Amino acid sequence: MHILITEDDAQMRGMLARFLSGRGHEVEEASGGTAALERLAAGPVDVVLTDVRMPEMDGVELTREIKRRLPEVAVVVMTAFGSVQTAVEAMRAGATDYLSKPFKMEEVELVLDRIEEERNLRRRVTDLQRQVEERFQFSSIIGQSPAMRRVFELIEQVAPTRSNVLITGASGTGKELVARAIHYNSPRRTAPFVPVNCSAIPEQLLESELFGHVKGAFTGAERDKKGIFEEAAGGTVFLDEIGDMDEALQVKLLRVIQEREVRRVGSNRTVGVDFRVIAATHRDLEAEMAEGRFREDLYYRLGVITIALPPLAARREDIPLLARHFLAKHAQRNQRQVTAIDPQAMRRLLDYDWPGNVRELENVIERGVVLARGDTITEDVLPEKVTGAAAERLGLGEITDLPLAELERRHILATLERHNWHRVKVSEVLGIDRRTLYRKIKEYGFEPSGSTGGRGGPA
Repeated sequence: MHILITEDDAQMRGMLARFLSGRGHEVEEASGGTAALERLAAGPVDVVLTDVRMPEMDGVELTREIKRRLPEVAVVVMTAFGSVQTAVEAMRAGATDYLSKPFKMEEVELVLDRIEEERNLRRRVTDLQRQVEERFQFSSIIGQSPAMRRVFELIEQVAPTRSNVLITGASGTGKELVARAIHYNSPRRTAPFVPVNCSAIPEQLLESELFGHVKGAFTGAERDKKGIFEEAAGGTVFLDEIGDMDEALQVKLLRVIQEREVRRVGSNRTVGVDFRVIAATHRDLEAEMAEGRFREDLYYRLGVITIALPPLAARREDIPLLARHFLAKHAQRNQRQVTAIDPQAMRRLLDYDWPGNVRELENVIERGVVLARGDTITEDVLPEKVTGAAAERLGLGEITDLPLAELERRHILATLERHNWHRVKVSEVLGIDRRTLYRKIKEYGFEPSGSTGGRGGPA
């Protein structure tokens, strides 16, 4: 490390300089506080090792001035034996540590070792934070389709604000990735991002997970526990699959969002918390409200801004970009020299409807990387469901000698049944608006399985 020794006693200063130089440190000397500040004005050092009692400027005053000008520089003060009050004043002024005279040189080395460990730890944390922020920059979300460009524009507009956000889309479309992109591009980026999957935690435990509990609140509550909202103080709470939350808990969540106060389970005391909520769901919450399963007031609190993520089948032009991204990722992770996707294999990827969306595509590409016999993913290593997609999607063995209207009829019916008659999703997959879809359903006489009328299936 680069160390500046500030000591008016030339003999003591020289002894420290020789010892520290011998330990491989770069050492400079200053005879007092003024000289030390002049030296620091020319460029910072890692550590200032300073005596407390010096003419002109004492060590406490020097520490205070150094921390004002160069807060990243560590300061270690050397105090006379028994002067505890002076050491306390120096620490309050910003000193990192202190040494009581007389001390052994090994004590100096131990203090400097601790400082170096802390510096290395901070550097690693900073590097990790930078990597996380880079990972969740807008550029890390792959897509050039018009639908994804609209998503990017919304993220960019929403991220700097305090408004709550609701992200909708089918499973595997990347809802958490978008939530993290909003958080890490917001003023809250240095505070926690705390996700919770509302459908993965039993109802009786979810309240405690969200709001915390006090000791003895229920069987097994052996100590006080913070909930997710307290853990995310100053940051973002990501409520995934919010549409699966029990209605009684929806009421409590609404109060927390409105009041910005949390009451732990078993407590009658509230705690004020600053947070932002980003929620996500694969459900149609407007339909859930109409059925009385989701509270209208909570919906409007969460969905100040709504970002709808398109299914992968509705943005097929992004499939080659995503496939190549996953190819590079998994080739590196699996240490495989696979660098390309065969054109016929790419055509199969483009033909498939991807009910599992981006997550399913990544799974298929990772499989291809592992099974590839050369440097290229070929059609024969793709799953059968993907290679047979074109014919299966239309309900045909071969696409020959059929009128265009019959092809359309079979395609619409197959898509309706594959997506369980979720008309919003089907219209997105087909690339038509809902009004057109409803007209086609009526025109072809389609009805869901189990209806009293005919299904209008393939002849």
